[in-house]
Amino acid sequence: MQLYGNFVDNLRVHVKGGTGGMGYPHFGGEGGRGGDVWFVAREKINLITVKARYPNKRFVAGTGANSSVRALKGDKGKDCEVGVPVGITVTTDDGEEIGELNKAGDRLLVARGGLGGELVTNFQPSKGQKRIVRLDLKLIADVGLVGFPNAGKSSLLSKISHAKPQIADYAFTTVKPELGKIMYPDLKQISVADLPGLIEGAHVNRGMGHKFLKHVERTKQLLFVVDVSGFQLSLKTMFRTPFETILLLTKELELYNEKLQTKRAILAVNKMDLPNAQDNLHELMKQLQKPQDFFHLLQKEMIPQSTIEFKDIIAISTFTGEGIEELKTCIRNSLDEEREKENEEYHKKKLDILQALEV
Repeated sequence: MQLYGNFVDNLRVHVKGGTGGMGYPHFGGEGGRGGDVWFVAREKINLITVKARYPNKRFVAGTGANSSVRALKGDKGKDCEVGVPVGITVTTDDGEEIGELNKAGDRLLVARGGLGGELVTNFQPSKGQKRIVRLDLKLIADVGLVGFPNAGKSSLLSKISHAKPQIADYAFTTVKPELGKIMYPDLKQISVADLPGLIEGAHVNRGMGHKFLKHVERTKQLLFVVDVSGFQLSLKTMFRTPFETILLLTKELELYNEKLQTKRAILAVNKMDLPNAQDNLHELMKQLQKPQDFFHLLQKEMIPQSTIEFKDIIAISTFTGEGIEELKTCIRNSLDEEREKENEEYHKKKLDILQALEV
């Protein structure tokens, strides 16, 4: 189990299907099948709740009923149903994916019950499936905030939503994911996830590493947040300009999972209230127009294979409020456009299928 403050995103448990029931040789009776173990996605539940409710982390289904004179066909054993959070991926201990539970009500069979005894088995039942599985939580949000520590992600989340993340003037204030919702006047809501800050080498599990990156996978879009003055983690690390910061963030996403780069992305250039902010922004915009011309600023292994083309670039200040409303509008417009595009593609596929059936 991985625990960050009051947040758990990984749990390892033992599951076992029920043993089948005994057959009845004299009359050819068949024993009941053993019960199955199911994970069921439910709202308002988290992995801490699961751990507290089942401290031994063992889930065993019921044994199938034996065949008898009164009931030649034995009843199936009782299934074991375990409530788990929405957004869970279930894998074997070897890392093989069993399935995902992405919405409330989704069900996943994780351990099958054994067969009841019958003629072909000499009326002896089989044992249920037994294994250790991992529950891996990946947050589901519309927008995921991406940035190095102290870029102002937590401050931004508190400005655009009702979330109250920890905010301080030191690098790692976010050590567990925070979720907030942007509320619009027409009651539209957009969920935003503020995730622990990346550092160089996150893809190989430095800093928050995979604990952060895996949560990015299920966000619909990315919101990069960079400090207009640049970033330096400590006196022992190199200072990075805003442009270098963007390239390094892109590289970390690429090394973890290339598909992350295909997500729509918006860039928020934060801390525009600081001295020389306008000059730094002007330089950044020039570099983003022709990024290849500035690749020499970084070592070759730090340069991403492809750069992210931001749908919008918004200059903001979480201190003064500059650009916050414009950013909220951009986020909504971008998600609405993506949703319309998905709907168009869905209807086109449906039309193509219908046309193919008519031929």
